[in-house]
Amino acid sequence: MAPSTEVLDGGWGWVIVVACFMAQLLAYGSPQSVGVLYPEWLDAFQESKGMTAWVGSLVAGVGLIASPVCSACVDNFGARPVTIFSGVMVAGGLMLSAFAPNVQFLIFSYGIVVGLGCGLVYAATLTITCQYFDKRRGLALGIVTTGTSVGAFIYASAQNELIVLYGLDGCLLIIGALALNLMGCAGFMRPLNMPGYYLKQKAALERNTDVQLFEKPPLDDLKITAGSTSTTTEKPLTVKELFINIDAKDMTAQTEKKKGGLLAGLTIMKVIKSKQQAYCKYMHSMREIMQDQVMVAFCIAVFLFSLGAFPPVLFIEDVAQSEGLIEEVSVVPLVSIGAIASCVGKLALGMLVDIKWINGIYLYAFTMFAGGVALLLIPSTKTYLGLQILSAILGFFSGNWSLTSYITTSIVGLDRLTQAHGILMFFGGFGIMLGPPIVGWFFDWTQSYELAFYFSGCCVELGAFILFLLNLPCWNKKHSESDRPDVHYTSNCDKVASVA
Repeated sequence: MAPSTEVLDGGWGWVIVVACFMAQLLAYGSPQSVGVLYPEWLDAFQESKGMTAWVGSLVAGVGLIASPVCSACVDNFGARPVTIFSGVMVAGGLMLSAFAPNVQFLIFSYGIVVGLGCGLVYAATLTITCQYFDKRRGLALGIVTTGTSVGAFIYASAQNELIVLYGLDGCLLIIGALALNLMGCAGFMRPLNMPGYYLKQKAALERNTDVQLFEKPPLDDLKITAGSTSTTTEKPLTVKELFINIDAKDMTAQTEKKKGGLLAGLTIMKVIKSKQQAYCKYMHSMREIMQDQVMVAFCIAVFLFSLGAFPPVLFIEDVAQSEGLIEEVSVVPLVSIGAIASCVGKLALGMLVDIKWINGIYLYAFTMFAGGVALLLIPSTKTYLGLQILSAILGFFSGNWSLTSYITTSIVGLDRLTQAHGILMFFGGFGIMLGPPIVGWFFDWTQSYELAFYFSGCCVELGAFILFLLNLPCWNKKHSESDRPDVHYTSNCDKVASVA
């Protein structure tokens, strides 16, 4: 069922945008500002920084790695049920974390449960936004995805205040209760397209009822006996009787299939063969994508950027406290400064890449280079003001996540965007999961963040160099920004659900 063009790009679509914006704010507010909770967990559980860092890395990386599964759930069940279920997961994981006896429990409750819930919210909000917008899809998605940055900005300061007033456990219980409002956001997500699960159920029901609806039932089945008088009358079948007849017909059909075992076996073999062919075709498409030199370079760059640029989100507050640059909690934490700068960066870089003469891949490489420089300067910064400036710079250039789908489309085309973006998010999620524990292990080994941030900065600079080098015109690759076709987004939501 395709949506009518009259309901696109306006009307209820803007209600959807507001609901999805709030859903991302509520879901990602705490995970994006997990750096505020990190020092508290260190004091509470007295574990190593490498072990404790797994909590923050998993909550950010699990949702990205599981993005294909999350997208499949949205395709089959719809955005509203998935958002309701994700609200239970996020709220339950946060509240459960308030009772965590150790870091290992936190890794499960906060890292995995909340991370998967956030992944479901991300897939659901982007998919339903794509359904309601066509010409203004970029603007709508840009507004929706800024919810994560605004949530990080608000929650970073709010969690600091809640910890002071109610302690760490009370803070987690309160923000978990706030996350239940995801169910309210889901109530506004009125579907335009019927999800795949319901389409399959409807098709199965129609196949089973066609014969019952158009064939006249036998007269013997419609006889009514009352006392000693017997009359034969025809009456329409009720819904309950119709389903009973359907079940009876299915049982009869199953009995007939048992008699024709050879025919059933051939049918099963045909289904297995068709599934195998589809799987082989999918793997062949994936192999073709990964044979593209530009795509491989971009995947490596995203992995190295995630590996090096995500740890400051988790460690920057602890850096300021361990270096003695701040004695008490700041009114506006460094995490909040980075979050609001990231929000500005997403919008600014998204507008820049639309300019015809700007090469999207080179723009991404430049953001990596600038972010790497900021990382390399963090160990030599000896003032809190310097850390605030570097947090803003790094946050702004971390907004390059808004460029990923645009660049991926220019490399592989719109038809393969879903597969290619899934591969890219896997590399990004893998880097996010590994980055914080590696930085934590460096600190445990050297008792200083200097070597850890030098490692992070070098990783990001290496990724920028690889991306720039493998995209030089001398390679004569077929994918170039100068002669790429203009991308016209259509109503095919599956291929643009990850635009942001």
